[in-house]
Formats: sequence, C-alpha cells, structure tokens
Amino acid sequence: MYLKKINLKNKIALVTGAGKGIGKACAIALAEAGADLIIISRTKRDLDKVSKTIKKFKSKCNAYVCDVTNYHQVKEIINKQKRIDILVNNAGSNIPEHFTKVQRKDMEHIVRLNTISTFNIAQLCAIKMTKIKNRKKIGASIINMSSQLGHVGAPIRSVYNMTKFGLEGLTKGMAIDLAKNNIRVNTVCPTFVETPMVKKFFKNKKFKKQVINNIPLGRIADASDVATAVAFLASDASSMITGSSILVDGGWTAK
Repeated sequence: MYLKKINLKNKIALVTGAGKGIGKACAIALAEAGADLIIISRTKRDLDKVSKTIKKFKSKCNAYVCDVTNYHQVKEIINKQKRIDILVNNAGSNIPEHFTKVQRKDMEHIVRLNTISTFNIAQLCAIKMTKIKNRKKIGASIINMSSQLGHVGAPIRSVYNMTKFGLEGLTKGMAIDLAKNNIRVNTVCPTFVETPMVKKFFKNKKFKKQVINNIPLGRIADASDVATAVAFLASDASSMITGSSILVDGGWTAK
C-alpha cells in the first residue's frame, strides 16, 4: 500500500483565528479528518457556530474567547490542555498602506499579531508537544499560516511582507530545532482567498481585477483549498515534509 490517507483520529488540534475565514475552514476540515479541536477566536458567537459544525463530525471541541496578542491568556489556555498534536497558527491580519505612509501604530499592531503572537503560540505549543513521552513515535505537526506574500513583494503591503517573510524564516528554524522530537513545522501560503477580510479589499473593483490578472489560474482561492493543504500537513500523509511551504497561490509566485 503506497497511498497514505489523511487520518487524524485520536489527534488533538489547536486552531487560532478559528471563528471566520481560513481558520474556520481549517478547524472544520481537521474535524472531518477525525481530529478533536481546540479553537480560539475573539468572538464567542463565531466560535459557537464553528463548534456546532465540528460536533456534527462527532469530534470534541473546546472553544476559548481570546485575543492572541494577550500572552498570559494564551499561555493559560495552552497550559491547561492535556495534549496538543497539531497547531494551526492562523490568527493574523493586514492593514495595507504605502511604505512611506505606514503609521507606526499600524505597523506595531501587525507585527504584534502576525509575528510576536505567532512565535509565542508556536513556542508554547511546541513545549506542550515535547512533554508527551511517546512524541517521537507519534509525531506532531505545526502549520504556520503564511502567504504568497511571504515569498514575493506586493504594492502597499510592505509590513505584511515583512511579517510573512519572517514567518517563513521562523518556520525553517523551528523545523530544525524540533525535528529530533518528530515535530514537523511547515507553512501554507495562500493567494487571496474568499474571506471576510479579502471581501473588504475587493470592494475596490480595480484591485480585484488586478489580483485575478496576477493569478495564472484566473480565480480566487476558496477557503477549502487552503484547509485541504493544512489537513495534509497535519497528517502522517506528509510525514517526511518539514521546514517547507505549500503555495496555494494559483501560480502567482511561479511568474
């Protein structure tokens, strides 16, 4: 038998930014593959809806209202878990501004959310993962949600570029440090995806046209495209992949 299946039964996955968009899709996809979930978001109403869907797949789900930039709150949530086998480090945002007009408060907010919080959550989860006695045998997976803009530049996105290029470097360093524990670390790098955040950007019809013209496949990604890549990296189907990226970008970075 050569085909490895995406099977996450008996695995516990933590997903940040799980209330909407890509995070929601990832949490539900992992439940479909058999995992139990720990989901984090700032909005209880969103978490309640996602939890309800997850439970339809007979998966357990613990939901926590939390701002991931609050280190002590995040630490408390992670430390109280018995076990974490999968982390989808998804929470993040963007405030598009021309480099010369970037406001310091906006830059610091995006760095705090996309870089510092991502680092902190990854470190806390990695420590939790290493404490399981048979970790080397059963393995674990950390998936950092990056972007095509962690590989190429784009107009009015210099701060976002900075955080996502940094995340690519962090992922490679983590992968090397955690390999001896059989904890794999990778990124998934989407193009523009039909999410609430992107829909706001696409109110500008000219911008939407420019985006689609930059994607050789000629279409925007669906959240399920990203979630499927995440489920693959979370599973033993990708057991020899670490320190790498899956670009779900329709060919954007191939040019």
